[in-house]
Amino acid sequence: MKKYIILAVIMLSALAASAQTTWTNDPQHSRLGFVVKHLMISEIDGRFSDFSATVITSKSDYSDAKITLEAKVASINTDVTPRDNHLKSADFFDAEKYPTLTFKSTKLVKLNAKKGYIYGNLTFHGITKPIKLNAVFFGKIINPMNKQTTAGFQVTGVVKRSDYNLGPKFPEAMISNDVKIVANIEFSPNK
Repeated sequence: MKKYIILAVIMLSALAASAQTTWTNDPQHSRLGFVVKHLMISEIDGRFSDFSATVITSKSDYSDAKITLEAKVASINTDVTPRDNHLKSADFFDAEKYPTLTFKSTKLVKLNAKKGYIYGNLTFHGITKPIKLNAVFFGKIINPMNKQTTAGFQVTGVVKRSDYNLGPKFPEAMISNDVKIVANIEFSPNK
């Protein structure tokens, strides 16, 4: 009898694991951006052009989702090449020494069917800090171009430059300490 119970537990565990779906971002329809205030009078935005995001979930409402994101720091793009090169330098991101930025979720809190919070650890510039992000689920459809299920999300939040020792020589009067994160991402399940 014990053998049957153990076998049943193993089979149920295998079924539960196989019910998981891995969703990856569509690079052509996803953007990982940021906004900083410059000289306290204007906002400058930019993005990381090379990034990947993955969601692993077994529930259709994503309430058990495990989210990971990795961005190549050297892909930073503000549409001004000299500024981009400065941001990649040791004055800021030090892309040569710290080539990737990563995020790993630790908990999701659902507020309603469309909104929630994502808690996790953000690592860049050699420093890891816990952060809280706002998430909005825009919906899920069958993409008419590729016939795949596609889900859309927007993730926003604020991190402090000083928490990551990013650009310490540049005071807040030049570049805001608060950096807004704005990510608009389309996901499709892996086949």
